[in-house]
Amino acid sequence: MPFNLPPFAHAMPILALSLAALPSPLRAAAGASPAGAVAAPEVPATAGAEESAAVVPPKAARRPHPLVAHGETRDDPYYWLRDDSRKDPEVLGYLEAENAYTTAAMRPTEALQETLYAEMSKRIQQDDESVPWHKGGYWYSVRHEHAKEYPIFLRRKGDPAAPAEVLLDANLAARGHAFYQVAGTEVSSDQRLLAFAEDTVSRRLYTVRIRDLATGELLADAIPGTSGDVAWANDNRTFFYVEKDPTTLLAFRVKRHRLGTDPASDPVVYEETDRTSSVSVDKTRSERWILVTSRSTLSTEVRLLPADQPEAAWRVFLPRERDHEYQVEDLGDRFFVRTNWKAPNFRLMEVAGDRTADRAAWHEVVPHREEAFVHSFLVFRDFLAIAERSDGLRRIRVKPLGNGSESLIASDEPSYVMFLGANPTQDGTVLRYTLTSLGTPTTTFDLDVRSGKRTLLKRDPVGDFDPTRYETERIWVTARDGARVPVSLVHRRGLPRNGTAPLLQYGYGSYGFSSDPSFNPNLLSLLDRGFVYALAHVRGGQEMGRRWYEDGKLLKKKNTFFDFVDVTEALVAGGYAARDKVFAAGGSAGGLLVGAVVNLRPDLYRGVVAAVPFVDVVTTMLDESIPLTTGEFDEWGNPKDKRFYDYMLSYSPYDQVKAQAYPAMLVTTGLWDSQVQYYEPAKWVAKLRATKTDARPLLLKTNLQAGHGGKSGRFERLRDQALQYAFFLHLAGIDQ
Repeated sequence: MPFNLPPFAHAMPILALSLAALPSPLRAAAGASPAGAVAAPEVPATAGAEESAAVVPPKAARRPHPLVAHGETRDDPYYWLRDDSRKDPEVLGYLEAENAYTTAAMRPTEALQETLYAEMSKRIQQDDESVPWHKGGYWYSVRHEHAKEYPIFLRRKGDPAAPAEVLLDANLAARGHAFYQVAGTEVSSDQRLLAFAEDTVSRRLYTVRIRDLATGELLADAIPGTSGDVAWANDNRTFFYVEKDPTTLLAFRVKRHRLGTDPASDPVVYEETDRTSSVSVDKTRSERWILVTSRSTLSTEVRLLPADQPEAAWRVFLPRERDHEYQVEDLGDRFFVRTNWKAPNFRLMEVAGDRTADRAAWHEVVPHREEAFVHSFLVFRDFLAIAERSDGLRRIRVKPLGNGSESLIASDEPSYVMFLGANPTQDGTVLRYTLTSLGTPTTTFDLDVRSGKRTLLKRDPVGDFDPTRYETERIWVTARDGARVPVSLVHRRGLPRNGTAPLLQYGYGSYGFSSDPSFNPNLLSLLDRGFVYALAHVRGGQEMGRRWYEDGKLLKKKNTFFDFVDVTEALVAGGYAARDKVFAAGGSAGGLLVGAVVNLRPDLYRGVVAAVPFVDVVTTMLDESIPLTTGEFDEWGNPKDKRFYDYMLSYSPYDQVKAQAYPAMLVTTGLWDSQVQYYEPAKWVAKLRATKTDARPLLLKTNLQAGHGGKSGRFERLRDQALQYAFFLHLAGIDQ
């Protein structure tokens, strides 16, 4: 897997998408403010700050559309905005009118947007290259060049200082496309062929292509409609890939392709019939096995195939069971297993290769710990590298496979995030990892686990960033039910806690995804203008272990919203923010979070950005034709069950819109979004505009050429970020 970088390397900019919280019964509470709450802060009456006669917002037509479930009827007057073809001229006309209104409303900030864009662009190293990693006699790396939007994939034979061979220049491949993304870059075992997958629509439907690295020629083999996963067999002529359902976008069918044959005749080697699960295909780091993994929210099933025998029969590692998740990696004739079997926070076990399906033969290697959650692991010949979360920090533990004691890798700062880096093989005694924090750019180290010597390889350059100008904090907020919620903060050093600073609070809180306090150079543009940035580690994530996730999903989902509100209240009370300058943001499931919060406590926030927000929870989860719905039942619940229907309805942002004053809001979406369909935020904005009682700005920005992650270029995506930051700054009275 020569080009699979650490997870954070592909993370979207915060607010564009950081690729996510309401008190007691929400249905009753959402329309009322608690006793003593003050009114939402007023917005300056300048152009772009009020919906006035000078800038008239579009008004979507209301067309009755009854939705019936459990004997109840809901009217959805904006259902007509759903157009699965994305060609309806009336729908496109409405989205374009909203875009024009947003542009007009934000015109007073155009100079500020340009300033912000220039600042953020200067922090990007124009000519930059990743730390090279070694596999199969080559040193692989990824390079960016001056003024170019996309990566260039390279390798050097024998020596990292040797002349570079260009494997793929995504800038050339992207020509003529408004959107371009590369995934699944895999080099064959003999290092002669590159498989890569490309998406030119932003629908996450990838076409697999093959390049002969000796000649540079693109082979005729082209396979559309895939997930982007590719795994080469060891004959260097056969590979496996995953086909997606073109309607639901579910990755469900694994096929085998032999170079030079017609993809239409590719045999199906596995088809997932459980529509709550999706499948992936991969190759182990030992290169001995091809793995097909079926994964739902709560269960896993892995199938194995010898990589030397691409036409052999697959065998199941361990049959799936509800509530059992596992991950495997081989070493010689044995396998190591990350499992939550009798271990909510996961543990590591070992089993002989011929007894994997017999759990009586599994032996514990790393025991379960109440205070530590095991994220992932890598197996080396002589040691294990274990990514864990303990004390709310993401750390790495090294455990020798022979004699010796295990230990945590040390850090020079108290609050940080560690990731396992590019370690493509199991050989050697060196572990590559990365470290980052809100105040530290991504830093890559090599650790010799035998000698303990740590070598700094690279700290990502960030313009004129000076870490001494900023201060990071980690505090704890007691939520209304007594839970202690961690909060990560960053601001200019010496900023007084006197209740005068503007605050941006971000949250996510779904799928067990932990919002780690990683460095984001774009944030400096807010910090340098006096903002405090707070990352609320609300329930629904996994920052505090598996229990933290379980307490923020299904029929406990409202804890996510409550936590976010309680953090805001505590930060204002603690002097971190001015009461009338609090802003909130979230993307995707984090958009659901802020959408629910503004229904519940609109008085707390001056302005909100909801990026690609999941806001029409009930209608979406009742429709299994919508992409990804069936795989989400274990996260949100299945509304065909009346208990879940009622609970979802009580917090769904679209269904809970009230005739009340709301904060200023900027909502973003992408026409081709594969995760949250564009019509959810479009309907939400239409309903808000027709219902809310204030004149504060409500803006909808639809990218008509992109999807869930926004624009694809490294500079172009900064335009979206500049728009969002200008929205906050203008509302805070900061226009330069």
